[in-house]
Amino acid sequence: MEFVIISGMSGAGKTTALHVLEDIGYYCVDNIPASLLATLYNLCRSSSDESMKRVAVVVDVRGNENYKQMALDIEELKNACSDVKVLFFDAKTDTLIIRYKETRRKHPLAERLKDGSVADAVEFEKALMVPVKRLADYNVDTTYMSNKQLRERVMSMFLEDASQGITLTFMSFGFKHGIPREADVVFDVRCLPNPFYIPELKPLTGLNREVRDYVLGCKETQGFIDHAMALLDYSVPLYLKEGKSELVVGVGCTGGHHRSVTLARTFDEHFRELGYRCVLQHRDVNR
Repeated sequence: MEFVIISGMSGAGKTTALHVLEDIGYYCVDNIPASLLATLYNLCRSSSDESMKRVAVVVDVRGNENYKQMALDIEELKNACSDVKVLFFDAKTDTLIIRYKETRRKHPLAERLKDGSVADAVEFEKALMVPVKRLADYNVDTTYMSNKQLRERVMSMFLEDASQGITLTFMSFGFKHGIPREADVVFDVRCLPNPFYIPELKPLTGLNREVRDYVLGCKETQGFIDHAMALLDYSVPLYLKEGKSELVVGVGCTGGHHRSVTLARTFDEHFRELGYRCVLQHRDVNR
C-alpha cells in the first residue's frame, strides 16, 4: 500500500503532481477534507481492488476550514501508518503571486481576508501551512521549475515502488540565482577552476563533453570529488537508516552552467552505479 498526501501552497504545482501520479497508475483524489483521510485510507487498504493500493490525495486550504486540525489529522494518520508519505510543494512568494496574476485565477483564501489581495493571501497561506510542511517526507520548491521539470521530478520520485528507500536528487544551480531552498546538503564548487574564462568553453555547459573533460581534468576537482564523495558515501546510508525518503544535494557554482553541472552529473552517476534511485536536475543551466 502506498498512500501519498499532496499538500502545499496554492499555485506551487500540486495539481500537476496529481496528474503525473494518475498517469503512472495512482488512484487520485483532489481536494479531500483532512477529516476523511483515515476513512479513505482504511477503505483503500481493505479493498480487494489492486488499483486502490497506490493512492494520492490532495489536502490543502480549499477543503479545510480548521487549518490546525488539518495538520493534526495528517500527523495522526502519518504516525499510525508507515506507508503514508507527505509530498509538500512550495515556491517563493513573488513567484506564486506572478503565477496567479498570469492565470487570472482567484486565490482560494482571498475572500477570507478583508482586503482580499493575492499577496496577503499567499503570505497568510504560507503561515497556515507551516505545520504541514514540517510533516513532509518530500519538500519540492518549484520556484525555478518549468512544468516539464516538475513532471520529471515527480515521475522520478514515484515511478518505482516508493518503499524501496531513499531518493537522491542531485541539483546543480548558480549561487547568483539563490540556493535551492529544498536542498539538504549544499556543495559550493566555486573554488574549482572555472571554464567560464576560457573563450571556447564559455558558451558551453557541463552537459558538453569539452566542459566536462576540462573540469574533471583539473587536479583540484579530483581532490574535491574524493572528499565530497567520501562524505556522501558515509552519510547517505545514515539518512536512509533514519528513514529519510529524499535527500536533495545541491551543487552550486557562480552561474550554474559549468562546474556545478559537471559535478552533479558525477555524483549522480556514482550513486546510480551503487543502485540508488537518483534524480538529476540542472536548475539554472538554461538561464
